[in-house]
Amino acid sequence: MTAISAPPSVSAQQARLTQRRRGRPTWKTIALMVSAYIIAFLFIFPYLDMIVTSLRPTNELLTPTILPHHYSWSSYTSLWKTGLGTNLKITLLIAGGATVLVLLVATPAAYFTARHKFRGRMAFLILVLITQMFQPTALLVGIYRQFVGFHMLNSVWSLILVNAGFNMAFAVWILNAYFGSIPRELEEAAMVEGSSRLGALFRVTLPLAAPGVVTALVFTFIAAWNEFVIALTLMTTPDKQPLTVAINGFLGAYSTDWQHMFAASVIATIPVIILFALIERKVVSGLTAGSIK
Repeated sequence: MTAISAPPSVSAQQARLTQRRRGRPTWKTIALMVSAYIIAFLFIFPYLDMIVTSLRPTNELLTPTILPHHYSWSSYTSLWKTGLGTNLKITLLIAGGATVLVLLVATPAAYFTARHKFRGRMAFLILVLITQMFQPTALLVGIYRQFVGFHMLNSVWSLILVNAGFNMAFAVWILNAYFGSIPRELEEAAMVEGSSRLGALFRVTLPLAAPGVVTALVFTFIAAWNEFVIALTLMTTPDKQPLTVAINGFLGAYSTDWQHMFAASVIATIPVIILFALIERKVVSGLTAGSIK
């Protein structure tokens, strides 16, 4: 028997209808897109309001309009006269120092726990994770007394140590998961070629674990950059305070310098946004480390 094929005109018409249906989004897709844009706007709106308020003249602060009639850049130009540049430098030192310290301590700890199955390994990892559950506010009195005894008040090193300690657990767990997802055979092949264990770590494992390392470092940097409570307690001298405490200084008992406060908030937000935008792909891949074996 010979199969009877459909006329060419009918097949072409069906192909056009199928292609049109594929190119046209469904109602479910449209609803998800609209919901995503609404949620994104709700998250972005406070930052937009912060930028607009920093550009409002003083005589338009109480006006109900969304946008000011005139834009003033004086809050940005005069902001540096308040000593904000020094506070920004202190913040960079604290965040950078805490990030480097976490890298130096968390990397060998995570690598050893990922490559060696020693007795008490899981207990060690759980103990490290428990330290992440303690909030700095709950330990504030003990931290203050400890650094008073060490004569380390108004010291950048005190905040570097505290921020590194409170972010160490997250870095160890992220790096442990990432090192565990890298096959041992790659290191063994490098050692067969004459490389040492340390050389295999630096030449093979760390380059492959770069997304996990970047994720741990970025989250440590952002957490140290935004830390407020411990910095407010340990730093009492204005020229030693980080940016978060300096911004709080614009809130007075009887008046608030809104323009300078919002301008300083914008300046404090820009570096973090730029940093996260540059390495967003590595951060996403690092967060999914160990999910697929």
